Amino acid sequence: MLSNDTYMELLIFLILFPLLMAGLLTLIQGENFRRAAVISGAVLVGIASLITLADSITTQAVYHSVPVDMIGILIFIGDILISGYIIFVSLKARQYLVTGITILQLILLCAVEYLALADHAHIPELFSDELSGIMAAIIGVIGGLICVYALGYMREYHGEHPDRPDKRHRFFGIMFLFLSAMFGVVFSNNLLWLFFFWEITTLCSFLLIRYPETDEAVKNAFRALLFNLVGGACIPVAFLVIFLGQGSQYIGLHELVTAGPGIALIPAGLIAIAGLAKSAQFPFSSWLVGAMVAPTPVSALLHSSTMVKAGVYIIARFAPVFEGQIVGILIALIGGITFLAASAIAISQSNAKKVLAYSTIANLGLIVACCGVGTAEALWAAILLIVFHAIAKSLLFLSVGTVEHQIHSRDIEDMNGLVTKMPRITMMILIGIAGMFLAPFGMLISKWASLHAFVESVPPYGILLVIIIAYGSGITAFFWAKWMGKLIAVGEPQTKDESHIPRSEKNILYILSALTIGVCFGFPIISWYLIEPWLLTMYQSVTDLISLSNIEIMFMMLFLVLIMPFSLARFTHSARRVPRYLCGIPEGRSTAFMGSCGINREIALSNYYLERIFGEERLSRISVGMGIFLIVLLLNILIIGGGL
Repeated sequence: MLSNDTYMELLIFLILFPLLMAGLLTLIQGENFRRAAVISGAVLVGIASLITLADSITTQAVYHSVPVDMIGILIFIGDILISGYIIFVSLKARQYLVTGITILQLILLCAVEYLALADHAHIPELFSDELSGIMAAIIGVIGGLICVYALGYMREYHGEHPDRPDKRHRFFGIMFLFLSAMFGVVFSNNLLWLFFFWEITTLCSFLLIRYPETDEAVKNAFRALLFNLVGGACIPVAFLVIFLGQGSQYIGLHELVTAGPGIALIPAGLIAIAGLAKSAQFPFSSWLVGAMVAPTPVSALLHSSTMVKAGVYIIARFAPVFEGQIVGILIALIGGITFLAASAIAISQSNAKKVLAYSTIANLGLIVACCGVGTAEALWAAILLIVFHAIAKSLLFLSVGTVEHQIHSRDIEDMNGLVTKMPRITMMILIGIAGMFLAPFGMLISKWASLHAFVESVPPYGILLVIIIAYGSGITAFFWAKWMGKLIAVGEPQTKDESHIPRSEKNILYILSALTIGVCFGFPIISWYLIEPWLLTMYQSVTDLISLSNIEIMFMMLFLVLIMPFSLARFTHSARRVPRYLCGIPEGRSTAFMGSCGINREIALSNYYLERIFGEERLSRISVGMGIFLIVLLLNILIIGGGL
């Protein structure tokens, strides 16, 4: 167990060390140096984050005030520099709406800083508890693994795209800056500090999405910037509400949450809107889908350990404030509608990255719904969803990136029978997919817990959420099962060829596969020693969230799931391959036969995508309209109705 001072030094290290690495990687362009720096930096960050996680089990929440007031001024200067850069690039690109929102946000922030200086605001700037430890482990371990994976991937990427400028030194610098900003978000108690790191994540996502420098990439990068700025502008408004209403003593995250709904509801609701934009909930979802034009490591980083997780993290922090409140119900409805709509849209997608993108939006919607309900059980499910989703989704994104480089396609239809050509990579994709929807993997456990929490929540909204989650979960099983079927379909025998995959990529995928399985075995420990103690401090009393008998059943199911691939492998060795008979004469190949009138025909198999029912354009339009209505209603209640 570390002393409080040593523990705080570790938190500061996690914020500053990736920042230092970002500077070094940006300045020095040598390939060997980059590789050594990225690997060593990822290892150090991962180890430090795991120490933080382990120590949070035995250490109560730690708060720390920075003795140098100049740091607050430097952070304000940093806010100005970020805004200045965004104004410059948006004016240059004639993105005047982005410029206007940035200027408005800067004016609001200057007013807040003036009030803070006039009121001599001083609260602990940094803190850490069990939730911070969980988030730090996700950021440090998953984010670090993605950075190492990107070494081999980006080398192949520029080999396939020689026309695009090689700016890998900036790419890896921004990746580590992203990690630094995320650590800042989860360790900041001072909301002014949190907003500074929040804006850095917005800027990093903009720079990474536009990395290919194509017209589509630049357009989508500005869309991501716009939507996150629109949401982010609500945070300075929340600060003004705090300063003008209650004073600077509530500018601390912990102080605001513990103050209760009477004081915290309006600022918490405004900050939650920023979280909805950051986590790509409807009507803000299109920015995350557009981000798929970026290289695969960027997609993995945005979806698993950074950016979108910042959005659900901040909403989870305020979940106790939302319990039983109309504001919380509206947030839960936004999350529920997002879960249902994004899951449905995923059915109509054959692009693997778009399937993963809509799956991410859907699962974030479920997390948001749990946080909006705000009960201890719902929040328990939300934190488990964050953990399981981060690992499984990073595994899936990186696996798809590897497959794309080998078959030069990310279309699911082109992955038909991939198990015969790339059996190891296919097995890892199957593990990731199983982790997303099959029993007894963690996502299904969390969905079960969320359903139970919704049943116990405020009627009739709880029943509505149960219906939404039930149908959304059924839809989820449909599009995941389609993909799994394509991967393991048996067609023409193919030569196994995984030799061209960089060793660094394969090693990272092995580690993530092991983590996906390991977390399923270890989730009771995560619950007992991290999540439940944290919930106990937030709610004072927590009932048993999962029984020992259920854990035993899940372990038996997990064992059976794990031995199934070995039994299938044994079966295939003794299996006899016979030609297909489709009411015609086989032509000697398993994919061809002679049909009527002596015409040779090739067998063509494809999935159902049901575009007429689950078409992206139509469902997105309906869902965005519903999202806008709920956001406007939420703002009306917060600003005009005083939170009711």
